[in-house]
Amino acid sequence: MNFFPSAQLYRFKLACVAFVSLCVSANPAIAGDNSVDDICKKIGKKLSSVSVTECRKLNFNKPRFFSVNGLPLLEKHYFAKASKVYAPKILFIGGIHGDEYSSVSVTFKWLKTLDRYHSGSYDWHFLPLVNPDGLLKKNSTRVNARNIDLNRNFQTDRQQITAIDHWQQKTKRRPRYYPGLGPLSEPESQAIQQLIAEIKPTVIVSVHAPHGILDFDGQVQPPSRLGPLHLRQLGTYPGSLGNYGYNIKNIPVMTIELEHAGIMPKRAQISAMWIDLVRWIKIKTKSKEIVALIEQQ
Repeated sequence: MNFFPSAQLYRFKLACVAFVSLCVSANPAIAGDNSVDDICKKIGKKLSSVSVTECRKLNFNKPRFFSVNGLPLLEKHYFAKASKVYAPKILFIGGIHGDEYSSVSVTFKWLKTLDRYHSGSYDWHFLPLVNPDGLLKKNSTRVNARNIDLNRNFQTDRQQITAIDHWQQKTKRRPRYYPGLGPLSEPESQAIQQLIAEIKPTVIVSVHAPHGILDFDGQVQPPSRLGPLHLRQLGTYPGSLGNYGYNIKNIPVMTIELEHAGIMPKRAQISAMWIDLVRWIKIKTKSKEIVALIEQQ
């Protein structure tokens, strides 16, 4: 016998999911005792392009965010110099989809570069592997441990179709794109939302694969290319980070779509993409359009 009307039952289920997610993400004791060293070992075993030593040397911050299965979300903050009061803030995200190996590996390579050459001109905040549960499965998956696409689990504008309705009506209910019953039901997407609230980033950079393009959402003029990747704006999907960042938080979102999910770009291409990214940030921080965004914060 159903004691709840359908609408009330839906809200009740959603509240239960949100409560469990919040407890897991906020309480390391519940999340488990996985350390940075443990997750580095697991990543090194899974990805031949990221060694355990390389991961350890990055000296990640003490974990404060955890996945559904209790794995820590690696976090690294490179602060701007104290004198750089209006330094741009970049939130850099990799591995939101666990089966996009190159997005994690290339982000680690850029972390290594920044670790050596950080000048203090900009404030960088990295989450190189948002979906460790998906990556570290025997057969890695796009979705997280609860079979939810984290890049469809963000809030949508009230004037837009909801992520769950879009999934049901537009994607033929494909499991790879399941957004969950409601926005921000997952501890991994909650972590990104919290960082956006804390940092108030000037721009968000998210690394994906395998479309081989540069996508961009925002009013700021994007770069025409990053290394081998040429600009091709695809538009946003309900529940995506690009949609959330641009339409709700008014933050430009750059999506770097590497050419292959399982094959690393050449070293020269990795370097060229990084150089073009930093050059674009440098140019835009001197332009009126992005200075205005910084001043709003």
